[in-house]
Amino acid sequence: MRIALYYPWVYLTSGAERTLLELTGRSRHEWTIFTSHYDPAHTFPGFAQRNVVEVGRAGVKRSIGAVGQAAWQILNLKLPLENYDALVVMCEGLGDLVLFRNSSRPALCICLTPLRVVFDEDYRKKWFEKTSLAGRGALTLASSLFASIDRIAWKRYRRIFCISSEAKRRAVKGRLGTEESLEVLHVGLGHEPQTPSTRFDRYFLLPGRIMWTKNIELGIEAFLKFRTSRPEFADFRLIIAGIVDEKSKPYLAKLREMAGTGQGIEFRIFPPDEEFAELYRNCYSVLFTAFNEDWGIVPLEGMAFGKPVIAVDRGGPKESVVHGVTGLLAPPEPAQFAEYMELLAGDAALTERMGRAGNAHCRRFSWDRFTDRIDDELENIAQVAEAAGSKNLAGSATRG
Repeated sequence: MRIALYYPWVYLTSGAERTLLELTGRSRHEWTIFTSHYDPAHTFPGFAQRNVVEVGRAGVKRSIGAVGQAAWQILNLKLPLENYDALVVMCEGLGDLVLFRNSSRPALCICLTPLRVVFDEDYRKKWFEKTSLAGRGALTLASSLFASIDRIAWKRYRRIFCISSEAKRRAVKGRLGTEESLEVLHVGLGHEPQTPSTRFDRYFLLPGRIMWTKNIELGIEAFLKFRTSRPEFADFRLIIAGIVDEKSKPYLAKLREMAGTGQGIEFRIFPPDEEFAELYRNCYSVLFTAFNEDWGIVPLEGMAFGKPVIAVDRGGPKESVVHGVTGLLAPPEPAQFAEYMELLAGDAALTERMGRAGNAHCRRFSWDRFTDRIDDELENIAQVAEAAGSKNLAGSATRG
């Protein structure tokens, strides 16, 4: 089968791009990736081996006006689907809009999350806290309009997969789908699990994309509390490692100011894969501070390297981290994070035991399982579409 896949932005080394790369590389079908913003210099180099076609041009800014403009561009986008058997939309909000002018092929959705500012109450609350009264009013009106349009778009999918129960919960609560119509299909890992590491250097690793939704200030505040709690912890470090896009540079500046100097906090920006793997392999434990993550590959990557994870007890980590076994789940409060950091730092045997358990646990999340399920469903909806077409053709012949 020839499959067209649409995802609005391919420009980072985030979980979305990782999913695109793994799915199209492991599938038994032939894929073309259509996107409205392609930046090969800042995404995974593996996309050079994929058939990526830029169509239109949607910006990556996240102001209300910029998002509205991108939505309008996607809504009016016409894809060249004549030679394809099905359309897959990988969506984290706006991608659904492409269905309005591209209904000639059966469509399948891989939902990373419905648009968070509309359908995630925690995200929406955080957004309201940092915007003006006029901005909140405009966002409320725009959200109501978008929700109505998005519900129409979702009715056009033949099949919808959500990458987590949290993403499904948002969709069901937002009346985009029902419990019965949406299937949870977990994605795989960025780093495949091997033998768990036996090296535990004295630093905590806070990895991933550096942006405000990751709530990295929680990790900094917790680490500073932890480091001063007992003299024997004064040599621990915190390494914050990840990518930063243009719109998040002010946030990075704020984090650097919080971290100060001489407090054991380091930043590693745009580390290559080899360095990232080495940071995971040698760290003492992994921190994951996002306030309500859709899924979160970071906790699983930490487990893959045999490291216990301390994560916020919301969203995706509630599905991937087994509290007290593979890691620790905490409310988003610096004091509780610091307490768990003390617990692990003071008990090397517990840290190693959790790391081994996490390494075993994360093996259940497989890219091959994910891809096979998508492939099977694509073949199924193509067969249904073909059968329906044959039936319509026979009916026309009979009437003729």
